[in-house]
Amino acid sequence: MRIPLSVLDLAPIARGETAASSIAASVALAQRAEEHGYRRVWYAEHHNMPSIASSATSVLIAHVGAQTRTIRLGAGGVMLPNHSPLTVAEQFGTLEAMYPGRIDLGLGRAPGSDQNTMYALRRDPNSADRFPQDVLELQGYLTGQTRVPGVDAIPGKGSNVPLYILGSSMFGATLAAALGLPYAFASHFAPQMLEPAVAAYRREFRPSEQLAEPYVIAGVNVVAADTTDEAQRNLAAVRRNLAIGLFGRGQQLSDEQADQLLAQGAGAHVRSMLTHTAVGTRAEAGEYLDGFLKTADADELIVAHQGPTPEARLRSVTLLAEAMESISA
Repeated sequence: MRIPLSVLDLAPIARGETAASSIAASVALAQRAEEHGYRRVWYAEHHNMPSIASSATSVLIAHVGAQTRTIRLGAGGVMLPNHSPLTVAEQFGTLEAMYPGRIDLGLGRAPGSDQNTMYALRRDPNSADRFPQDVLELQGYLTGQTRVPGVDAIPGKGSNVPLYILGSSMFGATLAAALGLPYAFASHFAPQMLEPAVAAYRREFRPSEQLAEPYVIAGVNVVAADTTDEAQRNLAAVRRNLAIGLFGRGQQLSDEQADQLLAQGAGAHVRSMLTHTAVGTRAEAGEYLDGFLKTADADELIVAHQGPTPEARLRSVTLLAEAMESISA
């Protein structure tokens, strides 16, 4: 049986490009993923990051939904402490009304930003402590069983948009298990706790109305190209872009300056982030993911297709789909 493949689109804004071109590339990526049988595309909430265009996840989902037909779309995820549960329920209830049966809602508790950005968002520094209660409040709005007397999400009430808990630690694993929700592990950038967190989730899982058995989605990076050399060149460009995005302080830096950042300490951080990365041809990427599946003990893979250009990412989407078809055949 073919393992379900999905896409995590980080909506990158490449050097010299604009948010508009990034959003157009996200539409093309979702269309290509739909064409090749991927299950879903998720967008992650980040703020104050010059290289990422997915800050307003619900708006981006609405735009992509209008230009696709069948693929599921969702947040992977909404950083719930940045928002009121009612507002999120209304937004995703609206999306579900627009695109019935196609909307997912992944939830994280990280800020997705720095301290100054947290202030600009008017986020309460203690809001992450209320994450479990906020998840239950949000779930109540979406199932039509509100926990706030006299308050309903319109749209949203009774929409039953499925919730997913995102995480990279034991906290998310145990919460998802306790609530009987699917668990998505962010191993595409925070790989350290993948195996113990998934094991704890499966061990402690309690069935719920949404989910009868545990369900794990594991994140993984893929840099697939027509030749191994091309994939390695694309990986080098990805490493430079990560170094600039994480350590370049919003500056427009050259390849040489990015290489200096990598040599000065950014390299270790970037290597750690890319621990779980399939690099190479269609066959090489497929072979890597076959092994990663066993390591992650996952029911589904969500792939961050990394590449220096939209065209490179589109090609990676196609090659990986073909690879996984041959593995499952």
